[in-house]
Amino acid sequence: MEISTNTNTLSTNVQSSTSQTESEQAVLSSDFETFLKMLTTQMEYQDPLNPVDSTDFATQLATFSSVEQQVMTNDLLTDLNTQIGALSMAQLTGWIGMEARADMPIAFEGEPVTLTLQTSDLADSAQLVIHDANGTLVQRLDIPPRGGEFVWAGLDSDGTPLPNGQYSATVESYSQGDVIETHPAQVHATITEARQNGAQTELVMAGGQTVLATDVAALREPSG
Repeated sequence: MEISTNTNTLSTNVQSSTSQTESEQAVLSSDFETFLKMLTTQMEYQDPLNPVDSTDFATQLATFSSVEQQVMTNDLLTDLNTQIGALSMAQLTGWIGMEARADMPIAFEGEPVTLTLQTSDLADSAQLVIHDANGTLVQRLDIPPRGGEFVWAGLDSDGTPLPNGQYSATVESYSQGDVIETHPAQVHATITEARQNGAQTELVMAGGQTVLATDVAALREPSG
């Protein structure tokens, strides 16, 4: 069973939200201290013969209370974001061992590799184009014009396995001999690790490829 996903992972959003909250909180706390100093100075140096109207003091105290509540709310939000971030990473550990489908290089080690190919609805023919890690064209294969799942054997025209290494795969859709669309082929690979890199969550595949969690198009139980 394959589960399609197009999610902005919670951990990524949490990291960004936490950073923004902490920055806003620092500014707010600074303003809060400034407000207290101004209010104290105003009370200390007011004219005893013409004191500040009590209504003005009430308004200022209400503002004081509002600022204090906002600071406390930001503290609570920071704690909550931290807890949600930990929960998100715990959820991602459930992805370990799953087979992910995403735009990433092919890690070829002599075994066939499963790809998902996207073609144009208007295509009357299509080709799978393979390049090596240096960008050199390695192979062109005719594929069904309707795309779908495809197993790339990694063999040259003589049936000899290509050298182990990383390859990129693209799909060219043709109509009456002309290229009308080009799409990257999506690779199926097993997830071995989930890790944080700043505000982003990265997934490491069995072949060494690294992709962002937000770039995973689908998950499924490993085949075979």
